Amino acid sequence: MKVALAQINTTVGDFTGNVDRMVRTACQAAAAGAQVVVFPELSVTGYPPRDLVEKPTFVERSSQQLERLAAETAAMPLALIAGYVGPSPSQTGKRATNSAAVLAGGRILFRQTKILLPTYDVFDEARYFVPAETQSLFTFGGRQVALTICEDAWNDKQFWERPLYRRDPVQELANSGAELLISINASPYHMGKRAQRREVFAASARRHRLPLVYVNQVGGNDQLVFDGSSFAMDATGRVAASAASFAEDLVMFDSDSCEGEQHQNLADECEAVYEALVVGTRDYIRKCGFERVLIGLSGGIDSSLTAVIAADALGARNVTGVGMPGPFSSEGSIGDARALAHNLGIRFEMAPITTVYHESLRVLDPLFAGAQRNVAEENLQARLRGVTLMALSNKWTALVLTTGNKSELAVGYCTLYGDMCGGLAVISDVPKTLVYELSRIANQRHAGAIPESVFQKPPSAELRPDQKDSDSLPPYEILDQVLRAYVEDYQAPRQIARDLGLPLESVVDIVNKVDRNEYKRQQAAPGVKVTTKAFGMGRRFPIAQKYVE
Repeated sequence: MKVALAQINTTVGDFTGNVDRMVRTACQAAAAGAQVVVFPELSVTGYPPRDLVEKPTFVERSSQQLERLAAETAAMPLALIAGYVGPSPSQTGKRATNSAAVLAGGRILFRQTKILLPTYDVFDEARYFVPAETQSLFTFGGRQVALTICEDAWNDKQFWERPLYRRDPVQELANSGAELLISINASPYHMGKRAQRREVFAASARRHRLPLVYVNQVGGNDQLVFDGSSFAMDATGRVAASAASFAEDLVMFDSDSCEGEQHQNLADECEAVYEALVVGTRDYIRKCGFERVLIGLSGGIDSSLTAVIAADALGARNVTGVGMPGPFSSEGSIGDARALAHNLGIRFEMAPITTVYHESLRVLDPLFAGAQRNVAEENLQARLRGVTLMALSNKWTALVLTTGNKSELAVGYCTLYGDMCGGLAVISDVPKTLVYELSRIANQRHAGAIPESVFQKPPSAELRPDQKDSDSLPPYEILDQVLRAYVEDYQAPRQIARDLGLPLESVVDIVNKVDRNEYKRQQAAPGVKVTTKAFGMGRRFPIAQKYVE
C-alpha cells in the first residue's frame, strides 16, 4: 500500500483554509500514486483549538467541513485520513471528541476517537474532550490497519518507567491483528523531542512487529511550534521514510516493501531550535494578521538575535529596528545596533530618550523627595523605551517583539511595561548561554551580521554607569544550569547544590528570585516554546502563595 505522509501547517479555526489545503495536498498525493494520504491530528480544525471547542458552532462546523472534505475529494483515486473535532455521542460529560476519519469516494468509511487525553505541560485535552471507550481496526487495501491519535501511541508500558495511563491502545490493536499502524499527531517541538519520538515509535514497531506511519503537524500556533519531522518505520524500527523538519512536506512510503522517500532533517539540535524560533515567529505574526514588526535594538546580543530571527521569518523589508539611547548608553552599543541593521538590510531609526528621561525626572523629583536614586530611575528608562515602541507600533501598525531571554525572565531581571512591552517574546524560552550559540548560527546564515563586538562585551542593561548583568546575577553559565534543574526538572535546591557543587545559599537565592517573579511572567508577552518547560501555558503556578523550597 502506497501511503502519503501529508505534513501540513494548519491555522486554528480556519476551517475553509485548512480543508482547501488538504484538498490540494490530496490531489498531489494522488498524482504521486498514493492509495491513502494521512493528515495530522485535528487537521480540519487546527491544533490546539482550546476553548473554541466549548462553542457548539465550532463543533458543528468541524463536522460540516469534514463532510466537505469528503465531497471535494470524492473523485480522487485514494482515501484520506484526517483529524477533526466531533460531537460526543454521550449524554453526559463533555460535548466533543478528538477524532479521526477515513474518507473515500465522498463518504466517511470509518471513525476513530482518541482514548488517552493528555493533561500535562501544554496539554489540557480532558478539559474539552470525551475519551473513546472502545476502538477497532479498519480494513484497507487488504490490510488490517490500526489508526491512533497522538497520545494513544505514547503509552508503551515496556518503554516508560512509569506509564501515565492504564491502557495501551496500540497493544490492544496489535492484539486484534493489526498489520499496519498509522498515528496522526499534533506533537509540539522542544529540544530533544524529535529523537525521543523516534525512540518511542521504534520500540513500539519492534515490540509489536508492525510497520508504522507517524504524521505530525508543522508550523506555529500561539506559543507552540510543531516541527513536523514525520516518518515511517519498518517492523524493526528502521526509519524507511522521513519528512523535513519545520516545513510542509509530502512523503511517499510503500508499506509492502517498507521503502520510502528520505527528506532532509536538521541533524544539529541547535539548528533545529533556531528554525523553530523562525517558524514560530513567522506563523504567530502572520496568523495574527500582522505583516511588520518593531524591535528595540540596544546593541546587545539578545536584541541582535531577535532581529536576525525576525528578518528570517518575515523578510528584512518587514523589520524595523529602533535605537533608543539613554543617558548611560555607550557609543559602542549604538554603533553595534546601527551596524547590525545595516548588515541585515533592515530599516533603522533613532529615538533617543535622554531628553524625555530628564524631563520625567524633573516632574517626578518632587514626589521622590528624600529618597535615594535606585531602580525606580533605572526602570523609568526602560519604560520610556516601551512607550516609544508602543507609540510607533500604533502609528505604523507593526507588532513589537520583546527581546528578553529565559534567564532574565526567570529571575525577574526585566522591567514590567518597559523591556517586557510587546506582542511576542521571541527568545523568552532561550537561556542566555543558548542565545550566544544561536547567534553564531545566525551569523553563519547571514555572513556575520551580528558584529563580533556584540559577542565580546559583557552583557549590560546600561541603565546606570558601568552597569553589568554580573552585578546582580551569577555568571550565566552557572545561572542557566540552576534554572534548568529547578524550572525544567523540578529539582529541590539541596539536590541542585549537591549536583552542581554550588553553595546552597547561592542556589536558594536564585530559586527565591524565580518564585518571587511569577507575577511578572504572567504579564509577559507569549513566547515560542523550545525547551521542555517554558514560562507560559505549560507552567501554571499561583502568584499569591506561601510555599517555599
